[in-house]
Amino acid sequence: MSFLGFINITTISISLMIIGSIGMILVKKPLDKVILFSIVDAGFLLAVVTFKYLDVAFAIAILGPISTIIFLMSILKINEIRKRNNEGGPNV
Repeated sequence: MSFLGFINITTISISLMIIGSIGMILVKKPLDKVILFSIVDAGFLLAVVTFKYLDVAFAIAILGPISTIIFLMSILKINEIRKRNNEGGPNV
């Protein structure tokens, strides 16, 4: 068995999910986490398509961008709260 026999769609999708998950844990910048989140999302979608759950893949393809937008909105809100708490000083 050659090395190219080991590389298939399932292996690629699992490696995308693992790399993206480890990257999300290690990276500090929130916008970099969004990029890694989309890598995990792509790997998950590829794994679902590989196992031939096409109706679930369709739902993931529709809901994926919506979840990314919600993720970005939460990052912006957290940054706004952190700035407001730092400007106001300690709460007594």
